[in-house]
Amino acid sequence: MRRIARACGFLAILALAATASADEIEVREVALRSVDEGLALDADFEFELSPRLAEVVANGVPLYFRVDFELTRPRWYWFDDRAASRQMHLRLSYHALSRQYRLSTGPLQQSFATLEEALKVLKRVRNWLVVDRGASLAAADYEAAVRMRLDGALLPKPFQLSALTDRDLQLESPWRRFIMRASR
Repeated sequence: MRRIARACGFLAILALAATASADEIEVREVALRSVDEGLALDADFEFELSPRLAEVVANGVPLYFRVDFELTRPRWYWFDDRAASRQMHLRLSYHALSRQYRLSTGPLQQSFATLEEALKVLKRVRNWLVVDRGASLAAADYEAAVRMRLDGALLPKPFQLSALTDRDLQLESPWRRFIMRASR
């Protein structure tokens, strides 16, 4: 009886360790606010790179992160109406010659002395225009959703194959959904 209790305790500890080591991005704070150009999103994410991912980027392989945003209006009589959908691509890389980490989105680049500094900026999305002013939003409740993930499709081919089975190369958040009320 005592051995069974010990075995169950050991399995419980292993299960907790497995869930603790499972790399997942957590969406901490999300705010959608009105600006002159339309609606802007601010979001804070929380995650740690696995030692394998930190080693991969330190060896010069860029990591591509993708932030997805969707705004839908639920309808009881038909499929939900998708009012807006946006994606932001972020590239985290290390340049051995300058010994700096670079974070880029589109043509914009920032350089950082350490990986921690680069990740601090990567985890904070600010003033991202997700809905243009010209978009016609009905005066109704909308469901907004945001998530961040490591885009394995943009990794080099050998890493893409490894990412299918290796949990250390997977990093993703579930959709964080919240209600937004559009007014006229």
